[in-house]
Amino acid sequence: MVLRIGNASGFYGDRATAWREMLDGGELDVLTGDYLAELTMLILGRDRLKDPATGYAKTFLRQLESVLGTALERGVRLVTNAGGLNPAGLAEAIRALATRLGLAPAVAHVEGDDLTGRAGELGLGAPLTANAYLGAFGIAECLAAGADIVVTGRVTDASLVVGPGIARFGWTRDDLDALAGATVAGHVLECGAQATGGNFAFFTELPDGARRPGFPLAELHADGSAVITKHPGTGGAVTVETVTAQLLYEIGAPAYAGPDVVADFASIALSPDGPDRVRIGGVRGLPPPPTLKVGVNALGGFRNAMTFVLCGLQIERKAELVRAQLVEALGPDGLEFALARTDRPDAADEFSASALLTVHIKDRDARRAGRTFSQAAVELALASYPGLALTAPPGDATPFGVFTSHFVPQDAAFQLAVLPDGTQRAIDAPVTTNLVKCPKNQDTPVSGFFGPERKRAPLGTLFGARSGDKGGDANIGVWARTDRAYEWLRTELTGERLKELLPETAPLPVERYELANLRAVNFVIHGILGEGVAASTRFDPQGKALGEWLRSRVVDLPAELLP
Repeated sequence: MVLRIGNASGFYGDRATAWREMLDGGELDVLTGDYLAELTMLILGRDRLKDPATGYAKTFLRQLESVLGTALERGVRLVTNAGGLNPAGLAEAIRALATRLGLAPAVAHVEGDDLTGRAGELGLGAPLTANAYLGAFGIAECLAAGADIVVTGRVTDASLVVGPGIARFGWTRDDLDALAGATVAGHVLECGAQATGGNFAFFTELPDGARRPGFPLAELHADGSAVITKHPGTGGAVTVETVTAQLLYEIGAPAYAGPDVVADFASIALSPDGPDRVRIGGVRGLPPPPTLKVGVNALGGFRNAMTFVLCGLQIERKAELVRAQLVEALGPDGLEFALARTDRPDAADEFSASALLTVHIKDRDARRAGRTFSQAAVELALASYPGLALTAPPGDATPFGVFTSHFVPQDAAFQLAVLPDGTQRAIDAPVTTNLVKCPKNQDTPVSGFFGPERKRAPLGTLFGARSGDKGGDANIGVWARTDRAYEWLRTELTGERLKELLPETAPLPVERYELANLRAVNFVIHGILGEGVAASTRFDPQGKALGEWLRSRVVDLPAELLP
């Protein structure tokens, strides 16, 4: 017996037509949509401040309007976390939409993740949002009760896949390997087209050059194993490498902890299973930790930015002058200066002769971060360095949020499945838990496997990478394309070597983990994104390009490994 689970959304703002594409493209039993990220919860929190009836992903309703009839006709059940901060409100909005369309789906929802009202007693401060990452058993309860549509708030992304697996195969909390296998499949599906060639390091090798990757689906089996594939005729590709890339996305230690199970990523076995088919098996599971992760968003103040164009000679001196003038006008508090040396000497066009100096400000005072700051920048137009230009007119400050992660006991969140008939079913916390710890900084001693000849080449000539954000931290997963190249990778790319190649990481704590089964090494860089994406002033605030920066660095590679 196989359960075919598709994905039609990897984030709030993903391809609007994906739900239709997935329903029309081939056979499915369940179609899922992931809308929530740390930044999304902040956006929805601000929505809820303006109107308490909102707080959910409104785009889902627009997408659902055109496909609800098709899903009901074909018996495809829909599971989504688009409920955000108000799953009950979205469930009610779906019922109203269905009535208008002359349809009558059975709609259920899962709640209990929102801890904002109890934040003080739980030691979480006074945040805008505080949401526990719930597990999959509430989703399973709704599906078992006959729901056609299940709406959740903040559950783990993988729970959208694990829940249907529990409902179909009858897994209990003791079926740890099956739960772990489904968790891995869910992790592959959760970011949509990233599993089928989207954002893939070797995108030029894909059949269609990654122009329009299809969305993924998993053929889930009763033992938790799965085959990752996509509908026939859709773009992109499903290969061991595209699946590996997604497995390495936004992870930490190989012990991948969730509310229902700890999945051992070091036990994952990937193998080709035909064109655009990759089998996942062998995943081992351990009891979940005794705590739940809680994502907390608080309003941090106000931010603004202005970018100066510095053209021609004496770029550094020009940047120093702007810094001195703005510090004198505003004081140093909250100011950050980032100089991007995009200029080239003796350039043939003005664009190539120019560097960019971006000045950020963050402040609790909206006026100082707003017009006071931008006016101080504009006033330099005739009184600063030669050739002064700004890339945009002055603007007002915008509020920003600060994201932090906390942990509470599993039973601190009261997960509740609200069934289609209104019945409420409490979901008990797991009885058996386990605090799993992984050794960090697994630097393998250097070995002498390779001959003395070396050639200078970018690291990405032989290795792929994918990076992403988790609060203020980022991860970079690097994989080798051959066993021989992995031997070099695991011995040469140590934590210290990473800091040499990416100097921005040098002062920061870095954890390193080896995943020999994936021919990969994973790095977790703590603090590189500051207080999270909404507060970060980095050029790449979500750390998505860190992996490509690393791949671009030129190193001495064994000549025998190079083409």
